[in-house]
Amino acid sequence: MAAAACRSRPCSSAASSSARQQRRAGRRTVGSARAAVQAEPAAAAAEELGAATRPEFPILHQEVNGRQLVYLDNAATSQKPLAVLGAMDEYYRGYNSNVHRGVHALSARATAEYEQAREKVARFINAASAQEVVYTRNATEAINLVANTWGEAHLREGDEVVLSVAEHHSNLVPWQLLAQRKGLKLKFVELTGSEELDVEHLARLVGPRTRLVSLVHVSNMLGCMLPVHKVAEICAGVGAKLLLDCCQSVPNMPVDVQSLGADFIVASSHKMCGPTGIGFLWGRSSLLAEMPPWMGGGEMIQEVRLDASTYAEPPSRFEAGTPAIAEAIGLGAACDYLAGLGMARVAAHERELGAHLYEQLRSINGVRIYGPSPEAAQGRAALATFNVEGIHATDISTLLDSAGVAVRSGHLCTQPVHRHLGIASSVRASPYIYNTRAEVDAFVDALKDTIQFFREVGA
Repeated sequence: MAAAACRSRPCSSAASSSARQQRRAGRRTVGSARAAVQAEPAAAAAEELGAATRPEFPILHQEVNGRQLVYLDNAATSQKPLAVLGAMDEYYRGYNSNVHRGVHALSARATAEYEQAREKVARFINAASAQEVVYTRNATEAINLVANTWGEAHLREGDEVVLSVAEHHSNLVPWQLLAQRKGLKLKFVELTGSEELDVEHLARLVGPRTRLVSLVHVSNMLGCMLPVHKVAEICAGVGAKLLLDCCQSVPNMPVDVQSLGADFIVASSHKMCGPTGIGFLWGRSSLLAEMPPWMGGGEMIQEVRLDASTYAEPPSRFEAGTPAIAEAIGLGAACDYLAGLGMARVAAHERELGAHLYEQLRSINGVRIYGPSPEAAQGRAALATFNVEGIHATDISTLLDSAGVAVRSGHLCTQPVHRHLGIASSVRASPYIYNTRAEVDAFVDALKDTIQFFREVGA
């Protein structure tokens, strides 16, 4: 928003001041939202959070195809609050400089903010140390980093990696590539009758050659939640490491890596109110210390000679070259923003909104929702992937867009589980902190109109 204004008038220190004012306004809005929410009972608080946070997200206040935008594609990417936009804008306007490479004032401030953002991520997931947090471009790169460092160093021909049929492609393809190079065996956990990951099947799959179990914490397609502590016990029983894809959990519920039981987790900034182009890997410090570098270049070295080099300690060892500085600062601001709201409160909001979404969809004739019900032992995430009998998923999402409703359609980067369920594509609606019951109802009304349109056309 400020950048657009800058194109129409000369930039000045006033613009930087405006960015700081935006950030302060963002903190005031969050603070007032927090006070309002705490004054209400839990159920009411969950509903009120959506209305309270909406002023902080400028992109939501627009019309699409002549209708007020209803944005329900948050499992793909979330929108960004003013606090995040302001933090990144302030970096570029006020202290843009490379990090770790200069003693001048701009570089010193950039370095401090960049490393403080790492500390914010560490606090957000309750890591023992910020040195356990490795910046990556996204969660995909974080998984590839583990595969190409820990995997290359520790896995041998005949070793087993256990995945599931419900994994995102980012937690399948890196292991397929590694398996092809090293002669590994991949095994896949299937689903229960309620379309959750079958932990009993996992227990039967693991064995003495199992070295790694890499699973989704919350499925972006099924919405099911993994009973991590039970899975961690199974892994410990055979000495296997546990990696969790936390892209759909870190933004939506409290995640405490010190009690979770995993050895690695990965997440993406853009799904948690932060910018694109940055994510992170958390790993136990003992594991990171024994992992070799993946990419070589500046920043990741200790000493370089013409014949050989030595490498920095983690996390620098895994962060070659000039990093995504503004993006890291934006991620740190996103952690501050969500922490200010309170992740328990975020989770409560999502449970209430997700249950309402599920019940509304379940009441529509011909709609098939995938994954467990909200009453399942582990519950389900605040997303609903579905199909409507006789209507293609893309047609549904196209007509919903004409009504101003943004949802996702296609295979959702989960082709194997789609095949497992006997479908080629699906529609997914996924609310977040700034969505309300009224928006869910607007989506359901638009879906009913869409279904009626296709029924009448086909009649």
